[in-house]
Amino acid sequence: MPNEPLLDREFLERLERLAIHWQRSFAGLVGGHNRSHFAGGGQEFLDHRHFHQGDDLRAVNWRAYMRLDKMFLKMFQIEPRVPVRMLLDTSASMATGFPGSASSDKFTYARQLTAALCYVGLVRLDTIQILPFSSKLREGKTAGGGRHRYRLAAEFLEELEPGGITDFLTIVRQYLNEYPQRGLVIVVSDFLDESGCEKALQYLADYGNELMLIQLWTDQDRTPPWNGEVDLTDAESGGKLRIQVDEEARRKYTEAFDGFSAGIKDVALRNQGKYTGLPTSMPLEDAIFGSMVRARSIA
Repeated sequence: MPNEPLLDREFLERLERLAIHWQRSFAGLVGGHNRSHFAGGGQEFLDHRHFHQGDDLRAVNWRAYMRLDKMFLKMFQIEPRVPVRMLLDTSASMATGFPGSASSDKFTYARQLTAALCYVGLVRLDTIQILPFSSKLREGKTAGGGRHRYRLAAEFLEELEPGGITDFLTIVRQYLNEYPQRGLVIVVSDFLDESGCEKALQYLADYGNELMLIQLWTDQDRTPPWNGEVDLTDAESGGKLRIQVDEEARRKYTEAFDGFSAGIKDVALRNQGKYTGLPTSMPLEDAIFGSMVRARSIA
C-alpha cells in the first residue's frame, strides 16, 4: 500500500506565494532576498507557478492566460544560487508522540515541515538538499529545477524511518567535510543529544553558514503529564530512570526545558540566523503561515 502523501495539493498551492528568506550575502551567489525571479536576457526557462498579488506582471505568461483564463508566472534559472541544505533529524527520539492525536509524533511533523519548505524552495528555483541524520549523515536527496521535482523529494521523505542515537558533533563534522561550500543550513530537530548540540551548531555558523534552526517538541516533552512514581526509558539509549513527579517537579522540568530551548535560539540569533520553536500540537498551517513567517524564516 503506498504511503499517504505528506501534503495535499491545496496546501501546496498556498505555499507558492512564500519564499525561503535569509540575511547573509554570499559572494558570487544569488537567492534568498528576492521574492520572485522572472525572465531576463540569457536566462533559461524552467517552470511556471500560480500568479499571486504583488508578483511582477512582466513575468506573466499571457499566452497561457488567453488559453486557460488563469495567470501563471514564468520562472527562469539564475546561476549560481545559494545552496539550501536541510538537516532532518531521523533519530529514535523523533518517533515519540501520539500519531493522530492533538500532539502528533515529531517525525511525521518534521517530514511534513521539510516537505513544505522543500516545495517553497523549488517554486523559487532554489536547489534543496535533504540530508537525514542521527549518529551520522544518511544518504540524502537533491531536488532542483522547479516545483515539478517536488514529487521525488516527497517520496524520499515518505520512505524515511526513524532510528538511531543523535550525535550532533559527529554529523556536523561530517557535514563540513562533505559540503564545504557555505550556504543556508536548515536544521529540523528536537535537538535532544546527551552530549549537547550548541557547540556543534556553533561550528556550522563559524564556517560561514547561515543557520535556520527549527525545534520540535510534543506537549509531553515540555510538560510531563504524569503524577506519582514513573519509570522512564530513553528512546535512543534505552537507559531507564525512576522518578517521582508532582506539581513542583513538573514546574522545574518545564523551566529547564524552556532554558534548553532558549540556548538553541541564542545560537541562531547571535549568528544572525533564525529560530522557530514548534509544538507538534500546532497545526502545520499555523506553524508555516504564523510562527515561521513571524520569525522571517519564510516571507
